[in-house]
This record gives sequence, C-alpha cells and structure tokens, in this order.
Amino acid sequence: MLIWFRAPTLAILPDDKFVTRQTVVSNMAASSNAKGTQLEDMEEDAGIKEEMDSDEEEGMKVESSEDDEDDLSEDDKENEAEIQRLEEQLSINAFDYNCHLDLIKLLRQEGELSRLRSARQKMSELFPLTEEIWLEWLKDEIRLTEEESNREKIYELFEKAVKDYICPDIWLEYAQYSIGGMGSPAGLEKVRSIFERALTAVGLHMTKGSTVWDAYREFENVMLSTLVAEPPKIAEYQAYIEYELKEGDPARIQIIFERALAENCLVPDMWAKYNNYLDRQLKIKDLVLPAHERAVRNCPWTMGLWKCYLLALERHGAEHDIVRDVFEKALEAGFIQATDYVEIWQVYLDYLRRRVDFCKESSKELEELRAAFSRALDYLKLDVEERFSESGDPSCTIMQIWAKIEAHHCKNIQKARELWDSIMTKGNAKFANMWLEYYNLERAYGDAHHCRKALHRAVQCSSDYPEHVCEVLLTFERVEGSLEDWDAAVQKTDTRLGRLKEQQAKVGAPLTPAQQQTGSGQRGAGDEGAEEDMEMEMGLFGRKTPAARTKGPPGAKKPQQQASTPGSASASSTKAKPDEKPELRNDNNSVFISNLAYTLAEPEQKLKALFECCGPVDQVRPVFSKAGVFKGYGYIQFESKASVPAALKLDRQEVEGRPMFVSPCVDKNTNPDFKVFKYNSAIEKHKVFISGLPFSCTKPQLEELCKSHGTVKDVRLVTYRSGKPKGLAYVEFADEAQASHAVLKLDGTVVDDNQISVSISNPPRKNLKDQGGFGGSMSTSMPRQVYGSRGRGRTQVSLLPRSLQRPSGAVAKAENGTALTDQDQEFKKPAKPLSNSDFAKMLFKK
Repeated sequence: MLIWFRAPTLAILPDDKFVTRQTVVSNMAASSNAKGTQLEDMEEDAGIKEEMDSDEEEGMKVESSEDDEDDLSEDDKENEAEIQRLEEQLSINAFDYNCHLDLIKLLRQEGELSRLRSARQKMSELFPLTEEIWLEWLKDEIRLTEEESNREKIYELFEKAVKDYICPDIWLEYAQYSIGGMGSPAGLEKVRSIFERALTAVGLHMTKGSTVWDAYREFENVMLSTLVAEPPKIAEYQAYIEYELKEGDPARIQIIFERALAENCLVPDMWAKYNNYLDRQLKIKDLVLPAHERAVRNCPWTMGLWKCYLLALERHGAEHDIVRDVFEKALEAGFIQATDYVEIWQVYLDYLRRRVDFCKESSKELEELRAAFSRALDYLKLDVEERFSESGDPSCTIMQIWAKIEAHHCKNIQKARELWDSIMTKGNAKFANMWLEYYNLERAYGDAHHCRKALHRAVQCSSDYPEHVCEVLLTFERVEGSLEDWDAAVQKTDTRLGRLKEQQAKVGAPLTPAQQQTGSGQRGAGDEGAEEDMEMEMGLFGRKTPAARTKGPPGAKKPQQQASTPGSASASSTKAKPDEKPELRNDNNSVFISNLAYTLAEPEQKLKALFECCGPVDQVRPVFSKAGVFKGYGYIQFESKASVPAALKLDRQEVEGRPMFVSPCVDKNTNPDFKVFKYNSAIEKHKVFISGLPFSCTKPQLEELCKSHGTVKDVRLVTYRSGKPKGLAYVEFADEAQASHAVLKLDGTVVDDNQISVSISNPPRKNLKDQGGFGGSMSTSMPRQVYGSRGRGRTQVSLLPRSLQRPSGAVAKAENGTALTDQDQEFKKPAKPLSNSDFAKMLFKK
C-alpha cells in the first residue's frame, strides 16, 4: 500500500533560512506595495511548478500499480505451477509426508478453501496429524463456520483430532468451543461431558494437564455465580447427600458432607449422619475420630453425638484415659433431658464391662466397673435429680444391668438380690413387669425358694397386672412346687383376685341420684349461686361446688334477702323476672375472663367496649361477691360462635395495669380433661428459655437481641398475675438449628448489667392431679414426685405431729414387702384403716 505525502512549497531567503510560501507572502505584503508585481510573478511560477509535480506523481502511480500487478500475476502463476507439481507428485507417491505439508501450506496461502479441505482430508486419512496441524485446521474451520447448524461438523472434526494423539491443547480448544453452544438443548450437559472426558484423557499430563483443570474450575465458578443466588438450604444438601450415597463415591460423599456441615454446623442430625457413614463405610481412624470430635464441639448438648464418639474411640482402640476424659466432658456438656445422662452412663458402663476379664475372680477392671456403677447411681440421684426433678431412670435400668452382671459373670447372686431389693424400694413394687424381671433372674441364677418368694410378693404388691402375676405363680407351682406349695399359691391368688374384683365393682358402680344431681349442677338465671356454679365449672381453684348450693333451687335465698331490706319491693319484682324466665346461656359462644383488678369500675360497660371489636356481644356477666364487690372474673357471651377465636386472641392484653386472661368457656363436669394452659409442657427444641433478664426489658428489645441469630417467630415475656415481669422469657425460632445457635451465642451475655442464661425450652412437668377424688388410692393416682416438679419448697413445713411421722424408707419397705425376712412363711394382710381414737392414742403416746 502506497501512502503519498504533499510537501509545502519552500523559498530561500537571504539569511539562508527555510520558511513556507505563506510566510514569504506575509512578509512581502507587510514591507511594501511596490513589491506586489514581483509577488504575483513568483506565485505564477509556483503554480506552474505544482502542476508539473502533480502530473509527474500521477504518472509514477500508474507505473507502480502496473508493476505490482505484473509481480502478483507472476507469483500466482508460480504458486499454481508448484501446486500442480505437488499434486502430480502425490498422485505418483501418496505417502510423501513432506509433499502433503507443502501442498497444504501453499493452498492455505492462496486461499483455496475447497482444495485445502480436500488436501487436509487426504492427509488425515493416510497419516495421524500433529497437534499443530490439527489446531491450524480447527481454527480455520471455526473462523469460517458461523451458523449454528454447522457446529456438529466442527464437533466431528474435534472427535477425529483427539483420537490421533493425547493433546491437551486440542482438548482445551474443544471444551472452549463447546461453551459457545450452551444455548442449544442439552448444551450445558455437553460442555461438562467434554470437560470430564478431557480430564480423563489429559488431566494427569505433567505440564499441560493443569490448564484443563483450571478451565473447568473457572467454568463451574462462573456457572455457580450466575445460577446460585444464595447458599443451598439444608433440604437441598440432604437431597444431594442422598444422591451421592447412592452413587457410592467416597471422595464426593465426604466433600458434600463437609460443605453441608460448614454452613449447617449446628445441626446434630447432619453430624450424626456423617459420622455414621464414616463409622460404617470408611472406617479410617484418622478420618473418623476427628469428625466425631468436631461434632461434639459444635453440638455439645446432643447426647447421641457423645455416645457415637465413645463407641468410635473404643472401636479404634483408643487408650482408656482418653475414653475416660471424653466421658467426663460429656457429663459437663449440659444435656437437655435427664434420660440423656442415663444413656451416656450406660454407654460408658458397657465399655467398662467389655474391659473386664471375668475369668479372674478379682481384677482392677472389675473394681473400676463396680465403682462406676455406684458413682452412676449417686450421680443420677444427686446431680440429675436436682436439676430435672427426676433421675431419668424410673425403671432403675442401670441397677438391673448391674444385677445381671453380678449374677451372670461374677456368680454373686446375693449382690444381685440386694440390688433388686433396692430397685423395689424405689416405687417399682407395684409394677408386674419388674417382679417378673426379678423372677426371671432368680429362675436363671437363683433357686426355687427365692423364685417362689418373689412371685408371692409380686401377687401381693403388683397393682397393674395382678392377674398375669397370679398365672405365673400357678404355672411355677405346677412345675416346681409340692401340694402344700400349690395350696398356698391357690389361696394367695384367690384372695388377691377376689379383692381386685371388689375394687373393680366399687369403681364401676352407678352414681346415686344425689351424686347425679350434684354433677349436673342446676343453674338458675341471674342468681349468685348460679354464678358460683359457673366459677367452679371453670376449675379456677380445683374445688367442687358445695352440695347445699347445688341441691337448693335457684333463687331460694332471694326472698329472705329482699324481705330484710326495707323499700326493696320494686327491686324484688324486677329481680324475680329472670327467675321466672331463665336467660339462655351458650358456652360455645362464650369466653371466660379472669385476673382483672377488683377495683375495676363499671366492669360490664368496659368489658363490652373491649370485646365489641371481636363481634356483637350478647351478654357480659361479671361475677360479684355477696357484698357487691367485683371478683375479677366473668363471662362474655357473643351472638355468634365465630367471634370466640377473635376474643381468645385478646389473652394477656393489659387492662388497667394487669394482664387479662381469656380462655374458652368449658364445663369441667362434662370435660374433666380440658386444660386451659395453652403452652407446651414438653421439650421444644426450636424454642429457647431465657432467665435473668432485667425487669425493664421489653418485648421489642428482646426481639432485637435475638433476631441476629435467626428468624424470631414469637417472643413471650413471663409475668406475674399482677403484670409485673419475672425476668423470664421464651423466644421461638424458625427451626432447631437457629435455636441452638442462639443458645451458644447468647448464654452468659450481659443485658443492662444482668447476666442472662439461655437454654433450650424444657419446662418442668406439671403435677398430675388425682382423677379419682380424695377417696381414691393415693399410690396409684399420685405421681412419684411427692414434692412436685421443682422439688420440695424451702417453706414447705410438715403439719403432721412428730409422733405420727415415720421414716420414708421404712414405709416404702413395708409397702413393697421388703421388710419380710427369708424365714417368713406367711405374708401380712393389708393394715386396717385407723380410726380417730387410734390417732388420738398415737398422738398422746409417750
């Protein structure tokens, strides 16, 4: 390509300086007008010279272009001749490798596309092409192919290329070209398939294999950034894990578990599933034990993780000191249930039992096992029972295992009997299955005398399935006993079953007319007795309606009260109308309100205004005392049942400084199992319990404190009936993982100079009420925890005289039949109930 430049005209001045023609013109015009003629002559001469120069330049251009065309035509002729010569030579000898290379080079230089493709095709059919030839061919075809329909031809060409040699560059070019076809159907799967094949073929190439890995990783990173806007949820991880477990690739399974746990480290189930896989499949000590340790460090409150950790340590032969230290850490982890401590003790005791060589009469390991059993019983009795108000082992499972070990391995049946004697004194003597367990132990390792004695005591003491125990006793005497033993067994069982039938007959007897009338609870309209009956139906104080008020006709006391009041005739006539036509009451359309202030002025008008937002109010019935003082509770009856749910939502709303309690209006006589308490009394793993809060803490402040650790669904501040805060609260999170995270982060923090305690919500169990009334059996209806779910109160004083008090151990032994010696042949009958005179004699006895 020729570039022409037009140079400015120059003039020579006297001082030998070079300037342009324009400079000469300006200087001459400024000096004098006389020189104008000379200037015009110089311009004419310059114009003539410029015309001559332009003619010469045009002539040179024409000459040079003609020369170039001549040169190009000569080169083309030479190249065409060379191409023909090479083709003739290849027709003679098709396996001339260098001739093929020269021909392809010339054809590519000339731009003969069809002939170039043919030459390359013929060479590829005869020889495997090198990496450079293939890359040159592929790049030429890619540049010439723009339509999507022709991509399959390029794919076919790549497939031929990767078969000749292991060439990382060709595979990389193949993968990069396939990325351009991602828009087609199944394009993404094709790209990944090509990358996977490339890694299989050249991924281990020493110098160039890393480039394929880098390209694949970069591709997946780009796809991840465009497709995933937020981290995967735990459900998605679980589905992915299930898929990988079916595939069975250990490396992929391990990495997906690690990814899931990195984002969900406070989910115990995920850790348990991971550890279970490592224990059963991989079984590699260096992988298993560190995973178990990480699990218990992230979720120390989960007993199952500690249990698996102890088993894994034993399975991989860890030293005894390490297992013992891990067990001690587990006891300090702070489990949320009493039964968790029982189970972790069982795991450790099983481990110690497997260490003992019972062939030796005595050993250090055996003494350690017995000491551990004793310590376990003390720990459950003192530490666990003090914290949870229960030992967590009501069936004495640990003592049963100890007794079996003593009887089976140590051949010490006497120690086993002592342990079972202790089990029965802990309130288990009334359960038939416990007696049968003891009987089976004596049957296997004891003698017939102790078997018979155990069954006789079972018949006397068991209260849940005495018929089954009697049948076992008779079967035993048929096999082992003499005629005297059989007669004693028959007499014993007949007496017990006869007493049982009498008790069942009393329980199943129909109610008397007086009891039926008391249970029906007739209610009048507008009288105070009816209001009191309604109060008792709601079960506010757990009392029964007095018989005098229930039996008497409604409004019986009204005439005396009205007659004693002077000038009350009109009032008497006014109040008598409701008695003549009782007002209609519908409990289904009503709610019960309580905890209102006694000083509430005009409660009927205020309550009606308060509940009108829920629906049309039919009646407002506040309850007053005989003196006319408002008693702080009453009933709201709506015209429609649909208004009741909206009214129940007003529960705990503050009315003149006190929280108002709103509950359904239910007749306890017809629904004795109805419970007004609407909160769960069992463990709630998605809810946390906070104590130690300052009394000034409000619900928005607590929600602000907790929302950084998860999604807060509800916050409930615990208050007294007066509305004053207790410093306690319950916070409900979206799931268990968020609640566990909040416990770890918030426990022990300081809020307004108060250190708070945070734990998983595990409310103490409610006291079980005596469903059979005060005349029923206290041993069957009362719960085992005599002092309630939180233990005996500090101010709970016994009002029983000391002369009537007996040690609890002696009573339990007498009740469970353990005070009898082995020489006792007859069993005592139940003691007769004491009369008032008997109590008087005992009271004044010195």
